[in-house]
Amino acid sequence: MKYPVKNVFIVGGTGFLGYYSALEFLKKGIAVSSASIPDVKLGDWFPKQINIVSDNLDVFKASEEEIAEVLRGHEAMVYAVGPDDRVVPPAPSYDFFHDKLVVQCSKVVRAARKAGVRRVVIMNSYFAYFDRQPGYNGRLSRNHPYIRARVEQAEACIKLGEKGVMDVMILELPYIFGSMPGRMPLWKEVFLDRFDKMPAVFFPKGGTVMIHVRGVGQAVVAATVNGEHGKRYPIGAYNMKYKKMIQIMYDAIDNKKKIFNAPTWISYLAGLMLIRNEKKHGREGGLHYAKLMTDIQSRDLYYSPELIAQVKKELGYAELGYNGMDVVEGIRATMQACYPEKFPGSDPAHQVQEDLALIDRVWAEKADK
Repeated sequence: MKYPVKNVFIVGGTGFLGYYSALEFLKKGIAVSSASIPDVKLGDWFPKQINIVSDNLDVFKASEEEIAEVLRGHEAMVYAVGPDDRVVPPAPSYDFFHDKLVVQCSKVVRAARKAGVRRVVIMNSYFAYFDRQPGYNGRLSRNHPYIRARVEQAEACIKLGEKGVMDVMILELPYIFGSMPGRMPLWKEVFLDRFDKMPAVFFPKGGTVMIHVRGVGQAVVAATVNGEHGKRYPIGAYNMKYKKMIQIMYDAIDNKKKIFNAPTWISYLAGLMLIRNEKKHGREGGLHYAKLMTDIQSRDLYYSPELIAQVKKELGYAELGYNGMDVVEGIRATMQACYPEKFPGSDPAHQVQEDLALIDRVWAEKADK
């Protein structure tokens, strides 16, 4: 580890990405603190080693000073909260995403610096990576309010840091699969349910890089202990066409529905209809639905194998014992959480219980030393 830390505070430690990051930190013997908000019920799936410093902290509402007080004494912080691109807020959506992703996140990062935190990892989006690439040259952030806010989030947080004082690293995350106890994956409501009443699935011809949620946890730990200030790390494991992704989803639940690629122009028109429908209800998506079809979902948003290998090398995956995770297994775990009735007799919590047993052994050994 280039920058070993003894403890970390995870903003969003009870959420999907924060939870799996916490598991990975604990496996490395790094102490984890977090806060719980009132509507989150913690069960036996939640590691007892995580120190809940507050049972009523909403960082979107708390003041900078209140947050700084909670963060004092922690060497590192992981920021794992904020809406993703599938959230559809009241129009104009940029105001919503700018507040949640830029204003509120910047407030927490400023609080971290006041508290003496030395290492900060921010979870961001892979859309920001592609926005920088030739062929796009900023078009994604111009066309899509959510992506604009993500680009601004990274820029603002890096500026708030300082090499050697408070290092800030950005993780640019793609499609994420997996499940956690007690939660329904967002995939169910915002993706799968849309196809339920359709005789077949029609989806654009593109593809995307993706990752298992456990791979996100590994990336968070790696960036915390090996990342360099100001770096934006594209995190991903496997490139896949959308059609194949949906096929794996349906195969997992034995759904025989046919899947077809829709022509880009038809997808564009469908996007315009979605925009019109949301506008009737006073809402606006963070992604411009019509341009989403042409800018993103009809293209292959892939990380090259060389880029994936380079990031793993820079973040010291080999030394940390990280090999990445099986994305297909993550897709199936997602489907099991979405449709538990399709998996009679299975125990989706089995892997988590193995994690907790390993963590217990690691911390028992630490206590004996």
